[in-house]
Amino acid sequence: MNMPVDTLTDPIAGHAHAILAHIGEDPRRPGLAETPKRFAAALRALTAGYETEPEDVIGRGVFDAEGEGLVLVRDVEFHSLCEHHLLPFFGRVHVAYLPGERIIGLSKIPRLVELYARRLQVQERITEQVADALMKLIEPKGVVVLAEARHLCMAMRGVEKQHSTTATRALRGVYAHDAMARQEVLSMIRKA
Repeated sequence: MNMPVDTLTDPIAGHAHAILAHIGEDPRRPGLAETPKRFAAALRALTAGYETEPEDVIGRGVFDAEGEGLVLVRDVEFHSLCEHHLLPFFGRVHVAYLPGERIIGLSKIPRLVELYARRLQVQERITEQVADALMKLIEPKGVVVLAEARHLCMAMRGVEKQHSTTATRALRGVYAHDAMARQEVLSMIRKA
């Protein structure tokens, strides 16, 4: 686990200062004088997921299952940084699982998403990591994770397509092998 960094001596601030100078800005001008320190604090907050593991996020939020019905948490908002360009991507994740012997507290699912989103990422990996964490932590009969996001690396640079979205999904257990079960849960996710 990383130790807290003093924002006055954070080495990231020094690098941000140098970047500003390298792009032709004066990092000492009033509008930018505090920017390196603010950038360092923001980057540390946006990558705080490296300081925590799924077990820490879940804590005591695992309980005995009291039924066999599907659990679905829809529209979990997330923001992350693309590891290729350090630009934001953001969207929503839908997480469904079919309980085995244990269930997880509903608030723990958004916390898992947040944990992985607060790392330098690609959307495909977040989707897989959330599914794998649920499989490991509660051993359900199946998991579906569907993520939909907009990537500023596509909107602000490169192809510059402002309205494109990307969808990724991860299937585990029964949902990876049973087309009818998979179709049922995907249909539930799509209902608004």
